[in-house]
Amino acid sequence: MDELEIQLDEHDYTDLLRADARAGLSATPKWLPPKWFYDARGSELFEQITRLPEYYPTRAERQILAARAGEVAATTSARTLVELGSGSSEKTRLLLDALRDAGTLATFVPLDVSDTALAEAAGAIAGDYPGLRVRGVVGDFTRHLKLLPADGARLVAFLGGTIGNLLPADRARFLSELRDSLEPGEWLLLGAGLVTDPDVLVPAYDDAAGVTAEFNRNVLHVLNRELGADFDASAFDHVAVWDEEQEWIEMRLRAGRAMTVHLPALDLTVEFAAGEELRTEVSAKFRRESLTRELAGAGFDVRRFWTDPDARYSLTLASSR
Repeated sequence: MDELEIQLDEHDYTDLLRADARAGLSATPKWLPPKWFYDARGSELFEQITRLPEYYPTRAERQILAARAGEVAATTSARTLVELGSGSSEKTRLLLDALRDAGTLATFVPLDVSDTALAEAAGAIAGDYPGLRVRGVVGDFTRHLKLLPADGARLVAFLGGTIGNLLPADRARFLSELRDSLEPGEWLLLGAGLVTDPDVLVPAYDDAAGVTAEFNRNVLHVLNRELGADFDASAFDHVAVWDEEQEWIEMRLRAGRAMTVHLPALDLTVEFAAGEELRTEVSAKFRRESLTRELAGAGFDVRRFWTDPDARYSLTLASSR
């Protein structure tokens, strides 16, 4: 890896976690943001989830990328590929290969909140793509978009359906800030889940092997380790429900008994009633019309829209105005 730019250091991480935990656990109903799933253990569990038979989004996205990466490269002629929330960057290699084969690729900029995951993934990319400049950025894509390097015409890839984890107001703010960070004519490749049969959707977030349940409870282990909390994670049940009105999946943790939880780092005591639920993730699903409308409202024009054969997942290629 050529460079590793730290926009989110250990103190920032701790301050953000404390602020989110205080706000969410003091609210009614209680909530926590899904980004706190992803410590090293959480990232490992999510990689396991992506290989589960019930979890179709990763396979569907890879299928579309395999079929359309060449078209993305030909349409964008991007010199710089930016990946937000890069994780392991496995699927990104399809884009890197296509841009390299098109003869335009010069720089790869992965951004992730986890410095260890980022360093590992970026180092592997640098080793496998000789001559490619790799500039890793440790940061939060909701806070550090304006700091993204500008090394030639950029294509920003925001994959994995992560856009659905943002509530509508936060999503609109994120898309507008992303547009403001780009030059006119630069590109966004957006992966998003589509509204489909709840009998397919719900098992993707509540697998038979219980991996998603363990992933969900991992946020409590993060709070225990980082904030000195005393959550009994085993006392919480994993819940995944489809909200038909909002058209999103909600993941929750349901207290199996009444309990009192202490968070010494926040000087905070939290009471849970038996059966009380803590929302840990929203995963919105979209329709083509709603995606186009939201992107247009933020200043993007949709140029291509692709789905997998089952129309459960989409990739949208949009240009900034």
